[in-house]
Amino acid sequence: MRSLFARLAATISELKANPNEVLNQANGEPIVILSHNKPRAYMVPVETFEQMQEQLEDYRLLQEARKRMDDESIPVSINELRAGIQEKSAQGVEQA
Repeated sequence: MRSLFARLAATISELKANPNEVLNQANGEPIVILSHNKPRAYMVPVETFEQMQEQLEDYRLLQEARKRMDDESIPVSINELRAGIQEKSAQGVEQA
């Protein structure tokens, strides 16, 4: 049997009949929505969903940073960086 990641469950019928009551009972917790006694979806508060999205993005950035840490570094001076930026900026103006 698969694990459910919510303490509260509601059927689709209960959700259709009185969505506000289901949300009030959840008291800000995730709700697993069941159809024929099988999990079909999770409902989470907006704040929880936004936090989850931020954590996923942080995780993706961490993975990318770890991957880049293994890349070979190339020493560059600040003056070389500035010159490269100015060159690209000038090319952008010429193309416009």
